[in-house]
Amino acid sequence: AHTLQVMYGCDLWEDGSTRGYRQDAYDGKDFIAFDMDSMTFTAADTAALITKRKWEEDGVEAQQWKNYLETECIEELRRYVSYGQDVLERKEPPTVQVSGTEAHGILTLRCSAY
Repeated sequence: AHTLQVMYGCDLWEDGSTRGYRQDAYDGKDFIAFDMDSMTFTAADTAALITKRKWEEDGVEAQQWKNYLETECIEELRRYVSYGQDVLERKEPPTVQVSGTEAHGILTLRCSAY
C-alpha cells in the first residue's frame, strides 16, 4: 500500500494580503510543492521530477491551484472567520502560574502560561 498526503491552504493577514500553498507527500516523504508566485512546482526528489514536468508542461494544474488558492480558499476562509469572529478575534491575556521549589539552597521556578 502507498499513501498520498496533500496539504493546502491559504492565509489572510490583518493587512489584507493573502498567501496560498500546496504540498504533496508520498509514503510520508515530501514529494512536490507548488510555488504560486512563480507558477512552478518544486520536486523534492528525482521521482517527483516526472510529475513536475507533466504539470508544468500543460500548465493546467498550476492554473487550477492558483485560481483556487487566490479565490475560493480566501472566500471560504473569510466565511469561516465570520462564523466565529467574536471568538476567533478575542484577545485575552494568558493565565499564568508560577511555582517554585528550593533544594540545597537552589531555587527552581516553573512558569506555566496558557
